[in-house]
Amino acid sequence: MSIKLTLPDGSLREFDGPVTAGEVAASIGAGLAKAALAAQVDGRTVDLDTVIDRDARIAILTSRQPEGLEVLRHSCTHLMAQAVKRLWPEAMLEDGPPTEDGFWYDIKTEPPVSPEDFARIEQTMGEIAKENLPIRRRVLDRDEAARLFESRGEKYKLDLIARIPEGDTISVYEQGEFIDLCRGPHVPSTGALRAFKLLSVAGAYWKGDARNDQLTRIRGTAFGDKKELKEYLDLLEEAKKRDHRKLGRDLELFMHHEWAPGEAIWLPKGNTVYDTLSRMSSELHRREGYLEVFTPMLFKKDLFEVSGHWKHYRDDMFIVPGQEASVLEAPEIADWAGRLATEAAGLAAHEWDRVRGALEQAGSASERLSVLLAESPTLSTKYWNLFEKKPGEFVLLTGHAREVYAIKPMNCPSHMLIFRDRRRSYRELPLRISDQGVLHRNEDSGALTGLTRVRQFCQDDAHIFLSEEMIAEEIARVIGMVRRVYQPFGLEFCRVYLSTRPEKAMGSKEQWTRAEQALQQAIEANGMDYRINAGDGAFYGPKIDFIVRDALRREYQVATIQLDYQLPARFELKYTAADGSEKMPVVVHRAIYGSFERFLGIVIEHFAGAFPVWLAPVQVRVLSISEKYVDYARRVNEVLLDDGVRSEVDVRDDKVGAKIREAQLQKIPYMLVVGEKEQETGSVAVRSREKGDEGAMTLDAFRTRIGAEKALAF
Repeated sequence: MSIKLTLPDGSLREFDGPVTAGEVAASIGAGLAKAALAAQVDGRTVDLDTVIDRDARIAILTSRQPEGLEVLRHSCTHLMAQAVKRLWPEAMLEDGPPTEDGFWYDIKTEPPVSPEDFARIEQTMGEIAKENLPIRRRVLDRDEAARLFESRGEKYKLDLIARIPEGDTISVYEQGEFIDLCRGPHVPSTGALRAFKLLSVAGAYWKGDARNDQLTRIRGTAFGDKKELKEYLDLLEEAKKRDHRKLGRDLELFMHHEWAPGEAIWLPKGNTVYDTLSRMSSELHRREGYLEVFTPMLFKKDLFEVSGHWKHYRDDMFIVPGQEASVLEAPEIADWAGRLATEAAGLAAHEWDRVRGALEQAGSASERLSVLLAESPTLSTKYWNLFEKKPGEFVLLTGHAREVYAIKPMNCPSHMLIFRDRRRSYRELPLRISDQGVLHRNEDSGALTGLTRVRQFCQDDAHIFLSEEMIAEEIARVIGMVRRVYQPFGLEFCRVYLSTRPEKAMGSKEQWTRAEQALQQAIEANGMDYRINAGDGAFYGPKIDFIVRDALRREYQVATIQLDYQLPARFELKYTAADGSEKMPVVVHRAIYGSFERFLGIVIEHFAGAFPVWLAPVQVRVLSISEKYVDYARRVNEVLLDDGVRSEVDVRDDKVGAKIREAQLQKIPYMLVVGEKEQETGSVAVRSREKGDEGAMTLDAFRTRIGAEKALAF
């Protein structure tokens, strides 16, 4: 039986019978066979020793393709784990995936691995790579796999095996004495792993639960050759210099305090930058026909029950449980679980059937109580004062506590209330509502990072209420706004993602299909490169995520556009159509910066703190050469301030060279040096951040120049 394989360039390779992916690579050329790491067969990445016994499309993967690099990094997790096991034979392995820029593995050792251990781990990794050990896949049944890892003392692997769904294939990969539970695929041998580096360690809890074992997450990276690795490590060094947390301190932009975790304290200069972005966004939105509002931070939980956030997003919300409350201990949880289970048996048949089915899957008393409260509207309404604040933690409101509140994590529910507040006509559509209100999300403390992962933030948030016929035009309009906003920052758009229906989603599949098709058509109509990000939509609708590259070629997800049929239905929104009938609007959720905080973190690093004139917190500093010219320096500064320039004056009794160096360290775009000649001629000696000494210029000429450079609107 002949096998016909189609290569990426469309050419065909024909074989007399079944053939491995590695043999296909060898038939194409010795160079490709040597560089090959894995293959894709009909779009699925597989090992090179995978046998192909049917006609198919095939692509041989090397480290030059993202998919091949991912396989290489995945194999490096095993290489690192094998090295750790050689150095710490009693080490226990949990899990270790590849990532976008490297890999990590959660491992328990005594004592924990530290950066001081990296050199000998890397040396051992190099020795294993030189051994060129073949990497082989083996499929086991569940009992075999359990016996294997039990004999090796790998309790975390036993837990992973127990969580593999019945019917799924269980596979392990072997290289020398090392065996790991893994789906693969992997490179053919350890000899393919030549360029790697361990980067950092961090604490990680088993299963992400602080009540479980403390593990060590070892992070590293790997590339196809040492030149690429060096380029990446050089990039990391430059990134360290640009770290927005360091620059935030050095440039006095913002600070953090342990009493406000995940909340930036904006200092005067940082607040100026923040306010500039906020003001420019507001001005753009007004020109684009948006109506700016300001909505409360604190709402009764009823709002979030209607919106669906209470069910789908509660773990990420800050809950205000009234005046008196207590957290239930384990015996109390068991008592409540038993009490509610008894009552559940008396529920209406349709409700009891749903509850009973979920209870059969629950194990502990905590899981049973969670099911009873989540699956039974009758019980959750009756026991309104008992709720699960986060997984396994139950709060009981007592005494004077009569109502439960939550701090809003997003603005959309309150904007639904605004639309619903009065009768609406088709003539008002599209109704564009923008809001820069303060939001809070209950991020894990271990995940908080500078400005890029915070608990308190603001967005340039907006919700557009429109008819289905308006979707294409309105999405195109928003895409145009996104392009206009990002152009002055020099952030390069590289692609967009279309994120589709997640597993836990509100609404029918038919509605989701319509929404996804509408967004896809808008993307294609605007000629944008896009990829499908399956299952990553919001729980209420699909979305477009915009990806940009910064000055270091790092990629970030920034603006987002989401299409929503669910919230309008849940809030029963209506408008009067032209024919007099009532129709439900569709809602577009969109943010262009995203959050101000995260966007500023990206921008600070992109510019390395050297903001363009229009964004710089201090645009000009006037420097007096000596005490005799202080009055003139102050007059120059006052003229610039009257022009709306963010100017300040340095008239300290210090050498002008020291003043210049300090201004340069603060990355101020312009320094104006004034002395006897400048005072006599009404001029200034201009020094710019980029060009250095530019010589003398009349004050009026400089005013014209700085006026043009600071005048920017989106």
